[in-house]
Amino acid sequence: MKKIIAGVLGIAAVLSLASCGKKSGSASASEDGIVTLKGIIDLVPHQEIIDYAATALLKEGIKVVTLQDASDNLGNEKTANGEADFNYFQHKPYLDSVNTQNGWDLVSVGAIHVEPISLYSDKYKSLSEVPDNAVIALPDDGTNEYRGLKLLNDQGFIKLSEHSLSALDANVGDVEKYLKPVKLVEINAFQIIPTRADYDLFVNNTNKILESGIKTNILAQESPDSPYGNIIVTKASRANDPAIQKLVKVLLSDDVQNWIKQKYNGAVIPVK
Repeated sequence: MKKIIAGVLGIAAVLSLASCGKKSGSASASEDGIVTLKGIIDLVPHQEIIDYAATALLKEGIKVVTLQDASDNLGNEKTANGEADFNYFQHKPYLDSVNTQNGWDLVSVGAIHVEPISLYSDKYKSLSEVPDNAVIALPDDGTNEYRGLKLLNDQGFIKLSEHSLSALDANVGDVEKYLKPVKLVEINAFQIIPTRADYDLFVNNTNKILESGIKTNILAQESPDSPYGNIIVTKASRANDPAIQKLVKVLLSDDVQNWIKQKYNGAVIPVK
C-alpha cells in the first residue's frame, strides 16, 4: 500500500512540476521547437499578409494558425480571454475605445499597415468633375465617419468644427459650413458598396473595396501618416512574449513591407 501511495505521490509531483513549467496563456511549442500562435485575422489584406510572411515566420520558429476572421466582432473578447494569442484587424483608436468600454487590458505591439479611408466614385474620375449637389455616402460608425468627414474637410468640401477635429470624433452634425453644395448621407459601412449606385461619391475603407473586388475610381485618400495603422493586438501580459515579438519583427521586415507596397499599389500602405 505504501508503495502505491508513493507512486501516486511521485506522479503528482511530476505533473505539478510540468504545470509550473508552462506559463498560463503562453503559446504552445511542438517537439520540433515550432511555436504556434493562434490568431483572429481579417481576410483582406491581413490574412494575405500573414500568408506571405509564413515562410519567414517558420524560419523564426513561428507558425500562425488562424482561428477565424473578425466578422463576428468577438476578436478582442476572445483575445482578452485567452482563446486567441493575438488579433490583427483593427487600429489603435478603435482598440482604445473597446478597452475603455469593456475593461480589457489589450495592447498594440506594432502597427503593420494602413488601410486609408478613400473617396470613391463610379461616375467621376477626378474631384474637378464632381458637380454641385453631389450625394456622398459616409460610413456611420464613429471612427470611420470622423475619418471620412476629415477627408472631405481636407479636400475642401466642408469645414468641421475645431472641437471635432481635436477630439478625433465627428458626425454630420459637426459640419460648421458646406464649402461646396453637397449632400452627406450616413449609412452602415457594409451597405455602402451594394448601394453605391445611389450616390455620386462614397467614402469607405480600402479593405472593403478589395474584398468586394469592385473597380472604381479613387478621387482622394488619407495621407500615409494616418494614425490608423492596423495593429497586432495581444494581452498586456503577453506583450513581451518572444513569439509575439518575432511575429511583429517579421511583419515589419523590409521584405514584407515592400511586398505590401507592391501587392496593393497604394490601396494598402505599409507603415515603413
